[in-house]
Amino acid sequence: MFRTALRNVLAHKARLLMTVLAVMLGVAFVSGTLVFTNTISDAFQNSSAKGFDQVDVAVTPKSQRDTGNTINKTPELTKAQLDTAAKVPGASNAIGVVTGFTAIADKDGKLIGGGFQSQGGNYWGDKDPRYPLTSGTAPHGKDQVAIDAETAKRAGYKVGDTIRISVDGPVLTPRITGIFTTDDGNVAAGGSLALYDTATAQTLFGKPGTFDEIDVKAASGTSQAALKSALDKALPAKLVETETGKKLADDQAEQIASSMSGLKQGLLVFAGIALFVGTFIIANTFTMLVAQRTKELALLRAVGASRRQVTRSVLIEAFVVGVVAGVTGLVAGIGIGAGLRSLMNSFGATVPDGPLVISPGTVVAALLVGVVITMLAAWLPGRRAAKIPPVAAMSSVHAKATTKSLVLRNTLGALFSGAGIATVLAATTMDGSTGQAPMGLGAVLLIIGVFILTPLLSRPLIAATAPVLRIFGISGKLARQNSVRNPRRTAATASALMIGLTLITGMTVVAGSLQKSIDKMASAAISADYIISMANGNELSTDVDRKLESTAGVAATSPLRNSPSRIDGTTEYLTGVNGAAIGELTDLKVDSGSFKVGGDQVVVDDDTAKSYGWKAGSDFTVHYEDGKAQRLTVAGVYEGNELIRGIMLDNKVLTPHLTDPGDMQILVKTADGASSATKDKLEKALGTNPAIKVQSKQDLSDDIAQIFTLMLNMLYGLLAMAVIVAVLGVINTLAMSVFERSQEIGMLRAIGLDRKSIKRMVRLESLVISLFGGVLGIGLGVFFGWAAGELLGAKMATYELVLPWTRMAIFLLLAATVGILAALWPARRAAKMNMLAAIKSE
Repeated sequence: MFRTALRNVLAHKARLLMTVLAVMLGVAFVSGTLVFTNTISDAFQNSSAKGFDQVDVAVTPKSQRDTGNTINKTPELTKAQLDTAAKVPGASNAIGVVTGFTAIADKDGKLIGGGFQSQGGNYWGDKDPRYPLTSGTAPHGKDQVAIDAETAKRAGYKVGDTIRISVDGPVLTPRITGIFTTDDGNVAAGGSLALYDTATAQTLFGKPGTFDEIDVKAASGTSQAALKSALDKALPAKLVETETGKKLADDQAEQIASSMSGLKQGLLVFAGIALFVGTFIIANTFTMLVAQRTKELALLRAVGASRRQVTRSVLIEAFVVGVVAGVTGLVAGIGIGAGLRSLMNSFGATVPDGPLVISPGTVVAALLVGVVITMLAAWLPGRRAAKIPPVAAMSSVHAKATTKSLVLRNTLGALFSGAGIATVLAATTMDGSTGQAPMGLGAVLLIIGVFILTPLLSRPLIAATAPVLRIFGISGKLARQNSVRNPRRTAATASALMIGLTLITGMTVVAGSLQKSIDKMASAAISADYIISMANGNELSTDVDRKLESTAGVAATSPLRNSPSRIDGTTEYLTGVNGAAIGELTDLKVDSGSFKVGGDQVVVDDDTAKSYGWKAGSDFTVHYEDGKAQRLTVAGVYEGNELIRGIMLDNKVLTPHLTDPGDMQILVKTADGASSATKDKLEKALGTNPAIKVQSKQDLSDDIAQIFTLMLNMLYGLLAMAVIVAVLGVINTLAMSVFERSQEIGMLRAIGLDRKSIKRMVRLESLVISLFGGVLGIGLGVFFGWAAGELLGAKMATYELVLPWTRMAIFLLLAATVGILAALWPARRAAKMNMLAAIKSE
């Protein structure tokens, strides 16, 4: 039986190749994902470990807990503590570290890197061991700066060039005195790092005479643990805490691994989808293989082979296919992993150098996935074949499914579908967070149910194409009959495409609806023409608002100034605004009272008011950041959203209680309205500062749209793998169907059907099956998109379902294209068949 199984595998090389390809693509995706994420994770971990080479023990300030109603901030480290750390027994030297945000403009004045990765710091002395210079010298004074080599390379800067930078105030134009290398993860991720001398860095980052961290290097022969112990004794335990460089490196490596696990899981989900689709194709392939060899298997049974031996022979074939697919998929996956890494670099997402990581776990996973998936897919057809009595198989009376089996299948499918729809509908009535798991379960149940019901659904849906197929004459009629002749085969083939299009359509519906809701939110909540903010999300200097107020053409401004406070023993953030102008700059719906901000009058969003039991006219006591208390009155309750919410009070009341005022955003209304000329005027008024973003409401929406578009494009790219697998499935099914119908095709040729008509028949059959899968996929995708929107709508008042008709038409066209392309080879093969040889074939 073993030799028979091997002979069957090798005797049908074309079928073997198609099956191997279907499995290989899924395996390649899994192994490629593991290779890629392991390589990136290892590279970042090695890079972070190098970053702690000069740190044996790090001293950081200890966060102070809130005491009573006073809001305490984390203190900075002092020069005295630095001197103490440098003199403890076992310390070789100590470096005071200062960090902050620094935006660097390229030669066109645009911000280099993402705002959150634009960092600044201090260069220690003339030769900082943390940042080896590749050219130039250390910076000295406020007119000098050193930048990292990656930023210099990307922007084309060299030593001696003057650059435009900004911290949080006016634009500075220092000269580059040095270029250095660094293992900083932010730079590796595409950000930038600018270094000043220590005194300049402390001044620029608002930390005169203080440090964010003290890095201590151990003397020769002193362990990190011994140095940590000595520092713990010398420094005040209430104010500082210490940690060894090894522990910091291990913690960062763990954080990197944790952050990479999300990416890995996301990619593995899509690999699973490709395998899920591939499983249908493999099962379909083995079902057809077994069906075509029914007489052969019956003969084996007649000469003494047991049911178990027949099933085992099919599983041996699957094992051989799985091993071949697993090995080739692993090799392809290694190539995919290397390609994804290169792709990241080409997109500007810099990754630290490091070897390609192929772990034993990746190899085992690839082989297990290839073998297990293939054998599971082949088990049911093999078991079904073994159950057929030899006499019945040899006389082909087994061909049609019994009424009992069809009733059982349809009942099971209806139960799964009903349970899935009921669970999804129930999830839409739940809270956004609690409804996610039930909705996922319902989606899985519904997809399984529809898959089981697909043979039943295929007849009416394919019958609906009859009027169109009549245009193609006898070829169209035969194509329709062939499509419904074996509903199970048609269902398995169409289901592969259905799953891919379900996911693509559902994600497109959600993304389009979210974008529409963001547009509505921006237009409904904000009547200002522009929103000014920092590129990294930090606070703006209060000078920015003063400059805008004095700019010609600016009609009104209001800074949004955040500050922590204590209300009824709970920390609550206040938003300071320009009370006289905020009503003109926003268009928030007021549920009760009036939108009046000034003096002790405040307005509160509906969620906050509900949590405290407030209404218009309610009084409450607030304890500000400096510990002082004041009685405030709720003038009105407004409908909050994701852009504007919270307790609003006048900045004239709030600012005196702040030690370091800063604005998260500034709303600006201009006399001429939003236009490119007005935007240019505002940017120039702020010194063409790379750190400051000037955005209209449309710019704000476009930024969010760009995120959705990027995510969708990534998802489309990943789901393309499932579509490719589906294409292979259609090709496989048609090729085997053509082989199975050799006699029939020969007879059709003999009675006058020409080669062109044979080709058209096979192509139309493929087109009908693909469109059937496409219609099911798009229908399910719209349903899931609507259901997910209902969950989102509970948290987003402006959410509105948007059906992307144009994209759905494109998806249907894609399904048709898949069908036409998949039929090229089988149609050509059918047309080339010798009619006499085909008629005589078994």
